[in-house]
Amino acid sequence: MRKIVIIGAGSGFGRRLSLDIMARESLRDSTIALCDVHDGRLGKLTSYLERAVEKYDLPTQIVASTDRHELLPDADYVITSVAVGGAAYSGFPFTAEKEIPAKYGIDQSVADTIGVGGVFRFLRTGPVQHQFYRDMESHCPNAFALNYTNPMAMLTWLHTTDSSIRNVGLCHSVQGTTKMLADLIDVPYDEVTYQVAGINHMAWVLEFRRGSEDLYPRIREAAETTERDLVRFEMMRQFGRFVTESSRHNSEYLPYFRRTDELLDMYDLMPRERRQEQRRRDGWRAWMNGEDGAAMPEPELVLSHEYATAIVEAMVTNTPFLFNGNVMNNGTIPNLPGECCVEVPCVADSFGVRACHVGELPPQLAALNRSNVSVQELAVRAVIDRDREAAFHACAVDPLAAASVSLPDMRRMFDELWDAERELLRWFDDGEIPEIAAP
Repeated sequence: MRKIVIIGAGSGFGRRLSLDIMARESLRDSTIALCDVHDGRLGKLTSYLERAVEKYDLPTQIVASTDRHELLPDADYVITSVAVGGAAYSGFPFTAEKEIPAKYGIDQSVADTIGVGGVFRFLRTGPVQHQFYRDMESHCPNAFALNYTNPMAMLTWLHTTDSSIRNVGLCHSVQGTTKMLADLIDVPYDEVTYQVAGINHMAWVLEFRRGSEDLYPRIREAAETTERDLVRFEMMRQFGRFVTESSRHNSEYLPYFRRTDELLDMYDLMPRERRQEQRRRDGWRAWMNGEDGAAMPEPELVLSHEYATAIVEAMVTNTPFLFNGNVMNNGTIPNLPGECCVEVPCVADSFGVRACHVGELPPQLAALNRSNVSVQELAVRAVIDRDREAAFHACAVDPLAAASVSLPDMRRMFDELWDAERELLRWFDDGEIPEIAAP
C-alpha cells in the first residue's frame, strides 16, 4: 500500500486530490495522510473522506495529523498546497502585499506570481515550504513531491536547486486555457491537440490543432467578437500567441495594462475583491468554515482536471502520462536561461518526470518570459542567500512595478512592506524558519 501525504490538506486541493486518488482504481488501496495546522478543518476533511471510503466501500486508509513529522516517514508521494502567514487570498499579509504597493501607484490583482506581492509571498513562503523538503530528505528521501503552492516558478526553482528531492510544480492553467479555447471555437476538447510552453502563468499556446487543421485562424476570428479575456486576446494580436492564465493574472506580469485607471477600464480589470463577492459560496466552503446550517456535502468520486493523481498513477503503473509541468529548463527551451523554471510538456512514468525538448520560443515570447524570469531569479537568490538587497532588486526589475514607480519610491515602498511583514521575515536575520500557524 503506497502512502500519499498531503501537506495543507485543509485547502481546496486536499479534498479534490483525495477524491481523485479514490476515483483511480490503481490508487484506491493507498494510505492518504492528511496534514494541516488547522485542527478544525483537518478534522472535518478527515470525516468527509472517511464517509467517501464507507460510501464506496474502498480499501483506502485515511490518517491525519497536525504534525508532518508523524506522517512523512515512508511516504511515497508528498503533495504541498499551503499558505504561510495567513490565508492565501484574504487578510494579512495578503492585503499588505496589495495595499502598500497600491499607495505608491502599483495596482495588483492576484499578487501571487511575480510583482511586489509575488516576491513578498515567496519571501515568507519559500523558507517554510522548503523545510518540508528538508524533512523529506530525512524521513522519505525517495519520495516524489508535487507542489501546488504559489509562487510556483520560484518555489520549484528553490526546491530543485537547493534540495535532493525529486519534484514537479503543478498548475491547472494549461488545461483550463486550452479547454476555454476549444469551447470558444466550438470544437470538442477531446479532438484537440496542442503544444504549450513557457513559464508558469505565462506559457504560450504555440500550436492548437484538430487533426491536421490549424485552429489558430478560428481563434483569431473569434477574438474580434468576444468581450471576454481582453488582455489575453490583446497579447495574441500583438505578440502572435495566446497565453495561459487569466487576463487578471497576466495584466500583472506586463507593463501594458494596469498603469492607469483608463487602462484598467479599457481591459475590464475589475478589482478582485468585487469578483470574490459575486461568487456563490458552495456547500463545501460553507461547511468547512462552520457557517450556520451548513451540512456535510455528499462525496462523489468524479475525477477533477488536476494532474497530480494521474502523475502518481503513471509512476505506479508505468503507463506514461503526458502533461505540462514546472521543472528546471536545462536546455528544454534554448532561448530561456538554462537555470530557470519552465512550464513545458513532461512525461511521467515509473522513472519519474522527464521534460520534453520544446526548442526555441518565438523571440518576442521568450523576451516577455525573460522579463519575469529575472524577477524570479533575484527572489530565489534572496531566499537562498538571505539577501534583503536581492529581494529589493527583484521588486525593482518587475515589469509592472518598474513602469509605475520611481526608484526612490520603490525603495520606500519596499521598506514599508518589509516592516509590515517583519515578523514573517525574521529568518533573514537569525536563520530560524518559523512554523506555519493556523490562520
